[in-house]
Amino acid sequence: MEQFLLLVFLAFGGSAVAGSVRVINQGNEALVERVGKYNKKMQPGLNFVIPFMDKVVYRETIREKVIDIPPQKCITRDNVGIEVDAVVYWRIVDMEKAWYKVENLQSAMVNLVLTQIRSEMGQLELDQTFTARSQINELLLQDLDIATDPWGVKVTRVELRDIIPSQAVRESMELQMSAERRKRALILTSEGDRESAVNSARGKADAQLLDAEARQKSTILQAEAEQKALILKAQAERQQQVLKAQAIAESTEIIAQKIKSNPNAYKALEIMFALGYLDMGTTIGKSDSSKVMFIDPHTIQAAFEGIRSVVSESKPDSNPLFPVD
Repeated sequence: MEQFLLLVFLAFGGSAVAGSVRVINQGNEALVERVGKYNKKMQPGLNFVIPFMDKVVYRETIREKVIDIPPQKCITRDNVGIEVDAVVYWRIVDMEKAWYKVENLQSAMVNLVLTQIRSEMGQLELDQTFTARSQINELLLQDLDIATDPWGVKVTRVELRDIIPSQAVRESMELQMSAERRKRALILTSEGDRESAVNSARGKADAQLLDAEARQKSTILQAEAEQKALILKAQAERQQQVLKAQAIAESTEIIAQKIKSNPNAYKALEIMFALGYLDMGTTIGKSDSSKVMFIDPHTIQAAFEGIRSVVSESKPDSNPLFPVD
């Protein structure tokens, strides 16, 4: 009988010792109550409790978790019905508050997120819900973080996944987008026509300017060419006159020498002079402004007499060049 009692005592003691050992995995924590009152929080590793007096009432991870918020109907400020779903990233930072401050923490978190989403969407118009998604996420994160702080919870991130308007609203939005596309196409077409007209006008203006500049340069070059031609013509005429004067001077000198050496050469001079006189008359007759020319034969004789007197004065000792009959 004593052996039986000893075995019962050892079995009871072994079970009590085994029941007093608790192992908490890494990333988890647990709360212990002693006789119905909070006693301590067990950390990861090996922990001991008093059998029949201590009780592990809550064991949960302190790692970050995700709550998937199902689609919920919301009404925007401009009375448009939409469906919104989201995901919330959160973690427990105070295990004691998470157990004793709220009952069913997961359900409370979901209901709080849904309430905040409806509240934020009700302050925005439909267009703002699509363009200001990041701002909505920030506002939801701030509001949820403040609201869940008494529960020992830290909300790290809130992301709206889908914002789906009703079927009628989607059809209206498609019509609006189609009208906007047509409007932009018309605007782009008109801007293209305007730019084309402007470029065409600029091209014509540039062409006219280049044409005017080309005509100006051509006129300048033509004037310069005419000026150079006149200068060259004047220089040629002057050179011709100089050469002619030199030829006359040389011929006069030769004639004078011949007259000196041969007193009868004056007759040849008279003939040459008469021919020159006749050539002068022929030249005058060819002029456009001259029609009829009268020649006085006595004029030729008078000219001969004048030349004769000049030659006689230049050589007083010699015989007269042109003796008077």
